[in-house]
Amino acid sequence: MSESVSIVIPVYEEHESIPHLYGSIKEAMEPLGRSYEIVFVDDGSRDRTLAVLEEIQKKDARVVVVSFRRNFGQTAAMAAGIEYAEGDVIVTMDADLQNDPADIPRLLEKIKDYDIVSGWRKDRKDPFLTRRLPSVVANWLISRVTGVYLHDYGCTLKAYRKEVIKNVRLYGEMHRFIPAIASWVGATITEVETTHHPRRFGSSKYGLSRTVRVLLDLITVKFLQSFSTRPIHAFGPPGLALGAIGFLISLYLSFEKIFLGQDIGGRPLLLLAILLIILGVQLFIMGLLGEMLARVYHESQGKPVFTVKKVLGR
Repeated sequence: MSESVSIVIPVYEEHESIPHLYGSIKEAMEPLGRSYEIVFVDDGSRDRTLAVLEEIQKKDARVVVVSFRRNFGQTAAMAAGIEYAEGDVIVTMDADLQNDPADIPRLLEKIKDYDIVSGWRKDRKDPFLTRRLPSVVANWLISRVTGVYLHDYGCTLKAYRKEVIKNVRLYGEMHRFIPAIASWVGATITEVETTHHPRRFGSSKYGLSRTVRVLLDLITVKFLQSFSTRPIHAFGPPGLALGAIGFLISLYLSFEKIFLGQDIGGRPLLLLAILLIILGVQLFIMGLLGEMLARVYHESQGKPVFTVKKVLGR
């Protein structure tokens, strides 16, 4: 029996695109003969988006509409769609018609052997300076930092196995980092080249301002990836290093004061030594507090520090 599919689509003020997108999804999915549903998440649109979605839902029981009271952002909409999705495989895509539903069967074919299949907009139809160039830099940086090498983290068109994506918690603007986050639990990931179309209706909701947020989220992802269960290893070494340097400077100044009789009270080096010692102590204390918080989080909520793929013999 074929696995069921949920297609999750965050929507924000795309009332002109939705009917075309819905029709294209039906054309792509019905020849497959697989059970599927389309989960639209209206992210607080102020135009006719919700009304259009309601009209489609009345005609097709396979359509699920989740409507937010206000705009919470794409990551929140993605998380809500994933929560309400019931399919064995969850496909995410944008609502602006730049992702092509005709690529969905290729992702579904590929995911038979993987946990995540990521789309790659190799021939991207976006402005170079404002969209493509920042994307190239961001993809290179994310791949280097996380160790999960993908050409196009920003492509929303991806396919996930339910058991993998349902355990990923999304905050901030973390939806683009799902492959990297899932890799922590051993998810297998591959890429598929996908078609990218120019925008037909409306205007893009993305801009250069997102670059800063991506960098901040990347720092968060890297910290969680490497130190979520051992924060003392992140703060302890620099704390010890700074404290040791400050201590050595203090010893040197003490030697000059005691044995050479030099006045050290007004020397900037003394202030530097005190500053380094204080910073070292603070970083070390932050590491200890992080350890306590990590233990409270995992033990109070029964969160294991491991993931099990299968158990044989029981």
